[in-house]
Amino acid sequence: MQYFPIFTKLDNKPVLIVGGGEVALRKATAMLKASAKLTLIAPEFCTQLESLAQAQEITLIRAEFNAEQLKGFMLVIAATDSETVNAQVQTAADEQNIFVNVVDDQPKCSFIFPSIVDRSPVTIAISSAGTAPVLARRLREKLETLIPQHIGPLANLVGRFRSQVKQRFSHFADRRQFWEQVFDSNVVSEVQKGNEEQAYTQLQQMLNDTPAPKGEVYVIGAGPGDPELLTLKALQLMQQADVVVYDYLVSDEIMELVRRDADLICVGKRAGDHSVPQERTNEILVELAQQGKKVCRIKGGDPFIYGRGGEEAQVLAEHGVSYQIVPGITAAAGCSAYAGIPLTHRDHAQSIQFVTGHCKKDGQELDWQSLAKPNQTLAIYMGVMKSPDIKAQLIDHGRSPTTPVAIVENGTRKEQRVVTGTLAQLDELVTQHNIQSPALLIVGEVASLHRQLAWFGNTAQTSSLAQPLTDVA
Repeated sequence: MQYFPIFTKLDNKPVLIVGGGEVALRKATAMLKASAKLTLIAPEFCTQLESLAQAQEITLIRAEFNAEQLKGFMLVIAATDSETVNAQVQTAADEQNIFVNVVDDQPKCSFIFPSIVDRSPVTIAISSAGTAPVLARRLREKLETLIPQHIGPLANLVGRFRSQVKQRFSHFADRRQFWEQVFDSNVVSEVQKGNEEQAYTQLQQMLNDTPAPKGEVYVIGAGPGDPELLTLKALQLMQQADVVVYDYLVSDEIMELVRRDADLICVGKRAGDHSVPQERTNEILVELAQQGKKVCRIKGGDPFIYGRGGEEAQVLAEHGVSYQIVPGITAAAGCSAYAGIPLTHRDHAQSIQFVTGHCKKDGQELDWQSLAKPNQTLAIYMGVMKSPDIKAQLIDHGRSPTTPVAIVENGTRKEQRVVTGTLAQLDELVTQHNIQSPALLIVGEVASLHRQLAWFGNTAQTSSLAQPLTDVA
């Protein structure tokens, strides 16, 4: 983050603009909207500035700039057409620890002006850190069409209730839940229609009638890692959660999309290392919900496909906890698509089986006879550590050693890697290329299509290099 976004109250605060032309006029007009106590310094001023100064309380000083003139100001704007003068303003301001903006010279700025969407008291600021101001303005234009005009009056209305809501709900999370109910209610439509008295009455009634908040758990599938694969519902619920309980498989890019003020609890599981037992994870979800919190239980892939979401839902149901299940794109679908490998194909695979290489201790043995049948695709989750056994069992039960295989590591993510070869080479591929979880194993003739399809669509970041042992993408 090159510039930290901050909203500053300039009401009656001393601001200096060095310059007397059209650029200075634009900046002075903006500062007056914020009620700044404004002073301009320049050898001469344009007619519009002189007229503005007569109409507003603006001090005009006809003089050349010098560093002594900065004393007492909280920020300064250099808006002259002289690079030398602008540089002098910047140097003097930096020496005196005063925020400075040099118009159209971003490297000299300690603060910059964003593009603004004004729905007072709601203000939206957009910045490109000075690198692309026209792009920032284009974004502002789009937001102008999306943000309705009644947002300002709505903000004023709810502001009148802040103290009452604080008295009614002692915890921050409870207050936030109440306001979310308000913004999903008819109060908003009444404000939009201009019926502010009716909106006030309805809001007051909601405050009187709202019971103590109840907790809820959202069991969300985050997909394999690409944040653009999140469902709209998943994103909406992630933004509502008080607490986020997450796994290691959830990508950093997706975790950036959760509420900034949500509590984060990692219950991550990696191969051979379960930092939090599943039973304890179940207890955490119940305990948080019983405290009245909205809990986002976010998992990589789909919660009901090797995600233990079914186990967690059972426990929540047993304890009477309200919950929602939000499906996600499972690893088999996402990873294979981004690797250019269709899971089914009329010429190569008429069926597909999803298999996990990691089961409960003393769990039922896999039906290897069924898994070894030809003309089908196996999508094997969590199979990296057991790749030698998977290879041996499939070959022993009749699958050809020359069957194509693909290993998709970090599928759909920027660091995705695809390694291809044959079933007989499976464990060698894992060892030779130091494959790490998360990785999906794909066994079947469709894996050979990676060479043809990996350059198209979502897979443009992958490539294939023909080698005796393997193809690496």
